[in-house]
Amino acid sequence: MFQVRIHGRGGQGVVTAAELLAVAAFDQGRHAQAFPSFGSERTGAPVVSYCRIDDHEIRTREPIDEPDAVIVQDVTLLHRVDLFGGLAPSGYVLVNSSQPPDGLGLGELVARLPAGHLAGCPATELALAHVGRAVPNVPLLGAFCALTGEVPLDALARALRHRFADEVAERNVAAATAAFGLVHDHEEAHRAPTA
Repeated sequence: MFQVRIHGRGGQGVVTAAELLAVAAFDQGRHAQAFPSFGSERTGAPVVSYCRIDDHEIRTREPIDEPDAVIVQDVTLLHRVDLFGGLAPSGYVLVNSSQPPDGLGLGELVARLPAGHLAGCPATELALAHVGRAVPNVPLLGAFCALTGEVPLDALARALRHRFADEVAERNVAAATAAFGLVHDHEEAHRAPTA
């Protein structure tokens, strides 16, 4: 089972992100589950959502304490909340930022994760450029597809077209595709042998 925990703030599409990821996994013939956890239900309040993906029926319903991947939609949550608690030793971390991990104070996390398992993505900027709204969830899902390989980008695109109508769907697909390309290219550059 692959377990994803998504941290963000109300209004950033945290709940929708988990739902879209589950639909994309289901599109691939896999079992999936998505659900949120709220504190105070208001715009700007911290929100967590969860997604489980497996090839077998998922029977557990508890919040995810030991994620295989953590997606951080809002960097203002870094160092204020234990975002990475329980993260698997070979887990993945995706952060909505164009800053390098050391610039975000994540050097220790980088050191303990396998190479290439932590990536940043300027998701808010991509969302503004492609969708016209500062909602980072969809670009981060595109980046997630590139970082983990757990869900193919084309399955995410189908989930987006199922969820949104016409032009809005296509703008979201473009945002996800742009984020996928950024993270994929970054990961390829780090895997390339140096002279």
